[in-house]
Amino acid sequence: MRIFEQQDAARGETLRLLSLFGLAVAATVAGVHLALALCWALLDLLSPFPLAFPHLFFTVNVGVTLLLVLGGWWIETSNLQAAGGAERLARRIGAREARPASSHGEQRLRNIVEEVCIAAHMPCPLVMVMPRHEAINAFAAGWDAQDAVVAVTQGALELLTRDELQGMVAHECSHILEGDTRLNMQLAGMVSGLELVWGFGDAVRERGGLAVLFGSAIMAIGSGGWYAGRALQASVSRQREFLADARAVQWTRSRDGLGGVLRKAMTQREEADRMRADPPWPASVQHLLLLGRGAERGGWFDAHPPLAVRVQRLYGRPMPPLPLERAAAAEVTWV
Repeated sequence: MRIFEQQDAARGETLRLLSLFGLAVAATVAGVHLALALCWALLDLLSPFPLAFPHLFFTVNVGVTLLLVLGGWWIETSNLQAAGGAERLARRIGAREARPASSHGEQRLRNIVEEVCIAAHMPCPLVMVMPRHEAINAFAAGWDAQDAVVAVTQGALELLTRDELQGMVAHECSHILEGDTRLNMQLAGMVSGLELVWGFGDAVRERGGLAVLFGSAIMAIGSGGWYAGRALQASVSRQREFLADARAVQWTRSRDGLGGVLRKAMTQREEADRMRADPPWPASVQHLLLLGRGAERGGWFDAHPPLAVRVQRLYGRPMPPLPLERAAAAEVTWV
């Protein structure tokens, strides 16, 4: 695996996608104005007398559209920040702080997080465990290194070897160090702003009469911008997953660690009945997970690449799933 080439490629693709995201926003703003101008021109053709464009027609169209996009972005990001820090988010989905004194597996997890952070030259995040989740998974959250959390599921503690758990933790620490959570929240805010354009068009259309024409035009452009924003946001997220995978190999000096996690997850995905016992993951944290929903499909709106693709990038060739076996070192003693 050419880890540094893959990291450079992921960062370069991220910049390209962010540029496209900016163009999508600009195209939405321009598209709303052009659509409204075409609607006005159509009325002019059908009217028995000429209709001049209203005063400040361009300024109002562009200004209102920008206000909706940027206002939606500000409201969404403010709400996400006001919702509390990463620890509060983790506790809301059932995580608790790791208890090294009462569990050998959780002591091992704490040690691994400290080792990875030393290798990554980063502050150690709060280590948490999700005891109700039997499926292999983990997530990292936090707007910065001082508000960072790494949480792993009970299934990961029980089913992963030490090397595999180290690969999982290194992947999550990469997200923290690279600021991926903050980037995703900013993009989510912009997508929310693009959705407001559609909502504004729907509100205009409900007034009836000629407003139906103008409202429908705004909705059409707003819908296109929203779908484009969602697709680009998901594409950025997939590139950050590739970057975190390469970082994990760099820090752990082993592709078999994270590779084992992904290959065991492939097995667990095939055993769907086992995973139904887990509490459902809230939609708000799907993009934060190591293994998100629908990761095997590879759709435009999936925040995670297919597991088979990630494994092939690690090894340079397709690899079969690994059997699920309880790790002997992960035996837990509860207090």
